Amino acid sequence: MESFRHPGRVCEKKVSVVGSELVENYTVYIIEVTDGQHTWRVKHRYSDFHDLHEKLKAEEKVDQGLLPPKKMLGKNSKSLVELRQKELELYLQTLLLQFTEAMPTLLAKFLHFHFYEIDGITAALAEELFYKGEKLLQDGKVFIVRPLQLHAVSQQLRFAKPTSCNGDAKTDLGHILDFMCRLRYLKILGSKGPVGTSNIHESSLPFDLSLFKSLHHIEINESSCQQIQGLSCLRPSLTTLSIHHSTETMMSILVPEAVEFSQWEAEGELSNCPITAVIPVWSTLTTLDMSHNSISAIDRSVKVIPKVEFLDLSHNQLSSVENLQHLYNLVHVDLSYNNLRVLESAHTHLGNIKTLNLSGNQLDHLAGLTKLYSLVNLDLSHNQLALLDRIKNIGSLPCLEKLNLSSNPMCIIPDYRTKVLAQFGDRAAEVCLDGQVTTEKELDTVEVLKAIQKARDVKEKRTSSITKVSDETGLFAAAS
Repeated sequence: MESFRHPGRVCEKKVSVVGSELVENYTVYIIEVTDGQHTWRVKHRYSDFHDLHEKLKAEEKVDQGLLPPKKMLGKNSKSLVELRQKELELYLQTLLLQFTEAMPTLLAKFLHFHFYEIDGITAALAEELFYKGEKLLQDGKVFIVRPLQLHAVSQQLRFAKPTSCNGDAKTDLGHILDFMCRLRYLKILGSKGPVGTSNIHESSLPFDLSLFKSLHHIEINESSCQQIQGLSCLRPSLTTLSIHHSTETMMSILVPEAVEFSQWEAEGELSNCPITAVIPVWSTLTTLDMSHNSISAIDRSVKVIPKVEFLDLSHNQLSSVENLQHLYNLVHVDLSYNNLRVLESAHTHLGNIKTLNLSGNQLDHLAGLTKLYSLVNLDLSHNQLALLDRIKNIGSLPCLEKLNLSSNPMCIIPDYRTKVLAQFGDRAAEVCLDGQVTTEKELDTVEVLKAIQKARDVKEKRTSSITKVSDETGLFAAAS
């Protein structure tokens, strides 16, 4: 869908009353507004028209006889409603012709221009920030905005027109620009379907984030990477980046320049191959949350986020773990609810992490986790772990304190908890399994299991020694 307006062209505005509805004991008229290629519907009863007209008479000197008069009897009859529908349409069309240069705020709000039309949207946002902007900045609260509003501001800046569309200082675009320049916490809340009663789809509207100069935290929802412009301008200041339901690749968000320069390298990295661009790193970014997207691979774009400590890639489509060795500061990793079946040599990619969430995958063994010596918290719930001997692979991890194995096939094994805890030997008392602290009774059972296992090991060792001696004796006799 095209933008609301194009530079140098004013969109034609049309209005028509296309129908009516009976609500309780009064009639509501359905108004269809057209602004260029965009349309939306507004519903008003006759008394709303009357109130509007009274205010326009007082403030804009509108002709008193322009609005059709009230009817006391038969006001909901079909014939009267149809006649009034035509008269109200003519009334609105006459007002649009009368105010072609500058539409009164009263009329603009009556037709919901502040929800769907660029001038109306920016004027409403500017007025809101005129009254509340300074307090929002002082309180350090997250400011929630829609892609449609950001698109309207971005487009407004391209117009060669006054920054206040109606001459009211409260609606001046400068209030928005000043607020954006100083804002630290932003949440962009998009949507998939049409906006309100309109045919406007936010997912097709580009918006520019380069207007924000001081952002520390940004969360983006339901906005395609194609419509997000200027995100890379936030690299010097951003500490937390969250983006959901918006992308299929990490590259498109972290290194949008890759579309133009395929042979790129991160700033400060050495390359043995010719490169066409050096990409600045996200110098202050410590938290990256790209959960709930459609990402199928951890690509080399992670090279530009070297200071990230918290990484959330849950609820994606990952089938392998790659390239995370570039994140030397990584401490907490969430890879839950992906398509992981195997994790080979995880320590070569995950280094010295302390928290690892692998729940909701398809893991059936844990051999790749044996050398994660710094791991403190491990969530393996909702996987395919069926055999208790798989736990031996993590039983020797020296720092592991919290382990979640709930909703795995092994959980139905009798005395599952004590048999799992026994795999940790002398550290069984230090391990919190499935959110429950180990009890004294369980520790007593663990000691019994350890003693039984020790006896078995001694017996197996003795049997192995006897078998070895017997084999050697047989070989000696055969040689003689």
